[in-house]
Amino acid sequence: MHSRDLPQLRPERLDDLVLAVSRRLRRRWAHGLSPWGLSPHQSRALRVVTSYGDLRLGDLAEHLRIAPRSATEVVDGLVERGLLERVADPADRRATLVRPTPEGEKVGAEVDAARGADAEALFGHLTAGERADLVRLLRKVVDTPGPGEPDGH
Repeated sequence: MHSRDLPQLRPERLDDLVLAVSRRLRRRWAHGLSPWGLSPHQSRALRVVTSYGDLRLGDLAEHLRIAPRSATEVVDGLVERGLLERVADPADRRATLVRPTPEGEKVGAEVDAARGADAEALFGHLTAGERADLVRLLRKVVDTPGPGEPDGH
């Protein structure tokens, strides 16, 4: 997709361009997950759990910025696939933690590598300086709260 294919975009509207990039990333990533049969939500949850280790469902929901019920549904699918497991929380026997299985660790690493390769394919035409500038500018937008926002995330 090229900007010439999007006549409705106005070059001065950064929000239009950011949304176009976001849509493009989501489409590419949904397609890129097909070898593992994961949804984007499952992929994100697996990445969080493999990165942070044992998590309560509420903490996972917070990391993913989704409702706890939605986190439960995502985890259920990953447990059924043998990628995550539920274990008792040793600090609170009433609570449950989720953790990656060895297969979950393996699949998580494969998905992470594929995601990195896909990002390289998408952004590879940018110079190192352009990429650094883009990261710096996007980080500034993400980290700076807008009016009425409690934080920038």
